[in-house]
Amino acid sequence: MRDKIWIAPSLLSANFSCLKEEILPLEDLVDAWHIDVMDGHFVPNITLGPFIVKAIDSITTKVLDVHLMISDPIKYVDAFLDAGADFLTAHIEAFKKEEDVVEFLQRVRAQGRKVGISIKPGTDVEVLDKFLPELDLVLIMTVEPGFGGQRFIENQLPKIECIARKFEGFLAVDGGINEETARLAVEAGANFLVAGSYIFNSSHPDKVIKSLRSILS
Repeated sequence: MRDKIWIAPSLLSANFSCLKEEILPLEDLVDAWHIDVMDGHFVPNITLGPFIVKAIDSITTKVLDVHLMISDPIKYVDAFLDAGADFLTAHIEAFKKEEDVVEFLQRVRAQGRKVGISIKPGTDVEVLDKFLPELDLVLIMTVEPGFGGQRFIENQLPKIECIARKFEGFLAVDGGINEETARLAVEAGANFLVAGSYIFNSSHPDKVIKSLRSILS
């Protein structure tokens, strides 16, 4: 699967007053749209709910990669899958016990969607080992989750390398992605890049995505 690098712009950094106009010009340039869901509890910020995911799903034909940064991900599995999530990812830190992780994975898979687990920068990557056979996606956070526009934490690169040695699915990196850090992440083994402010803060987001493609090809 690592013969192709997916690019998934994070809509957290898009202009929500004209979301359709932000998405459609880039539709043919991206592989997925990354949607951050924050509850103000697991992380300090509050963002999007299922209604917005459903609205985005009505605009795009691309994969919707929904990243749950919330305290009770199991409670909201059905709501986000019904809204159109194709990939649903929750944080390992949000689960109280191993059985809860298993239930989350099973419920997403039961509806034929792809399932992922994410870890924060301070979490030991080995906590994912027992779940890797059941995962479609692993998301390594290279910033502290909760806010866009942060700098890439380079000491997370060994985590990417560690997972890349034993996982054949989508290995995603989220946080501080630009041309330089994208190259570092891919060299470490990532094949799915989430970029937000780097794309949407540009006056020419299409050129930024094309430039990322060119350096990663």
